[in-house]
Amino acid sequence: MGCHGASALKQPAVYVMTNGRNGTLYVGVTSDLARRVWQHRESELGGFTARYGCTTLVWFELHDSMVAAIALKSRSRVDHGGKSLP
Repeated sequence: MGCHGASALKQPAVYVMTNGRNGTLYVGVTSDLARRVWQHRESELGGFTARYGCTTLVWFELHDSMVAAIALKSRSRVDHGGKSLP
């Protein structure tokens, strides 16, 4: 997935980034998925994803509203890295 067609992805989304197979996971919420993935890959945001090298997008889900996206992220067991999926 590149930045081509980024306007199609400019809506609320929950996403999962990783640093490799069986590695560290990070769950985030954004309104511009293509831009946010690029920021993680370029370590523009600093913080957890830069520290642990979470640069690969492995899953995302688009939502109609930011409230719905945040609700899904809040129910996730993978919240701000380090925890494992069920």
